[in-house]
Amino acid sequence: MRIAIFGAGAVGAFVGGRLAQAGVPVAFLARGAHLHALACDGLRVDSPQGDFVVRPWLITDDPAAVGIVDVVVVGVKTWQLPEVARALPALVGPDTCVVPLQNGVEAPTQLAQYVGARAVVGGCCRVMSVRVAPGHIQHRGGLDPSVLIGELDHRCSARVERLCQVLNQAGVTAAMPLDIQVAMWEKFVQVAAFSGVGAVTRAPVGTLCTLPETRALLEQVMQEIVAVARAWHVALPADVIPTALAQLASFPPGGTNSTQRDLMAGRPSELDAHAGAVVRLGQARGVPTPLNTFLYHSLLPLELHARGYLEFPL
Repeated sequence: MRIAIFGAGAVGAFVGGRLAQAGVPVAFLARGAHLHALACDGLRVDSPQGDFVVRPWLITDDPAAVGIVDVVVVGVKTWQLPEVARALPALVGPDTCVVPLQNGVEAPTQLAQYVGARAVVGGCCRVMSVRVAPGHIQHRGGLDPSVLIGELDHRCSARVERLCQVLNQAGVTAAMPLDIQVAMWEKFVQVAAFSGVGAVTRAPVGTLCTLPETRALLEQVMQEIVAVARAWHVALPADVIPTALAQLASFPPGGTNSTQRDLMAGRPSELDAHAGAVVRLGQARGVPTPLNTFLYHSLLPLELHARGYLEFPL
């Protein structure tokens, strides 16, 4: 099985590094200093499960140099998806499986516009890792790295079973849930609420979960997201909000969300794929989302400033 990691950042490089360490032919698609470091020194991964350095089968910034593969793992940020989607056809053949691992629920639809719905599956990952330097990934403890993968029409398929088998053999726990849409939305409830409330308040997760006012705000934001999901016929379990709140409370209390960190640092973020998506998907089904709309509109000036569309002093 040949696998391409399109976006060898914190998550993609960790997953690809484990696969390469297990002997799977893996191509890394990266850019800039990260590409140069990977090509010169290989990938360095620091992990509680054991540090390692590995040299993947191929490191490039050109999808055409990779060619058609069995699996494409898309590991870029959601705001980078349109550019990646346009380049995907060079990697995708009749039997290729495209696995998006973004923190959101719209990526499969966006990618399918370029490579067809048949090629794309749903993906959901729980990997706590960061890129600490070009070519250097740090996997942080707390959660064992895991990936959920499934066909969007809920059928069992040999290609997903095979990919899960390969990932498990490489030390990345992988499973095929009964409904990948539910799995994606379950994570989205937690991530979108954390990113929006965290970015507006600039507070770490421990504060958000223990301060009564911000905990109530998290819960109310989650209630809107669940209402939107159900309007789209996603069968979220009744305890999805208590579960999401408990997961957030289990994080290191000083932890922050990547969208929060990006906006505070003046970088483009995944705001549009989180609060923005809740607003869009709610409007499409006539579901009011006043809190998510407030979060989205409050943070939008920072997002547009980071993208160079607005100029104002910070």
